[in-house]
Parts: sequence; structure tokens; C-alpha cells
Amino acid sequence: MKYSRNIVEAAPENIGKYGKYKGVGAHLFAIACKHSWDAGNEGYVQFTAKTDLIEHYQKTLNAHLLDWHTLYIDSYGASDLIHKYFKER
Repeated sequence: MKYSRNIVEAAPENIGKYGKYKGVGAHLFAIACKHSWDAGNEGYVQFTAKTDLIEHYQKTLNAHLLDWHTLYIDSYGASDLIHKYFKER
């Protein structure tokens, strides 16, 4: 199993409820989940969150808390994100 460490960050103009494009952050996590799934890891993604975003990630990404700032997205949450952002056209 291969692990990588990267930062997921939306451009400043896409942050918050007044961002230019909605859902950029979730789409970035969907990409990470898809890469995980394609690599044979069932979509699991683990990440460290800024403390003020933990509840947001739990609600929007269906992420689960491991400790005070480490979260993960399981195969169910990954599947939901992948289907939402990678709809077949």
C-alpha cells in the first residue's frame, strides 16, 4: 500500500459560503478517494484537519474522527463522494 502526504486546499477565492465556486474542497477529497479506490485501498483517505473545520468535514464529507484532529473517509463516504463528483456523462 502506498501512502502520500499532500495538502488539500482551495484557492482563496473559493473559500467559505461566498466562494466563487461551491464544493471545490469536497471535489478535491473526491479525487483523493478515487485515487485511493483505483489503487486498491477501497477509497479510504486519512487526513489532518484544522480544528475549526472538523465538524464541517464530518458533515460534508462523512468523515470520521480518529483523534482530536485526524479524520478519515471510509469506503462508504468515498463511494458517495466519487459518485457525486464523477458522474458518468
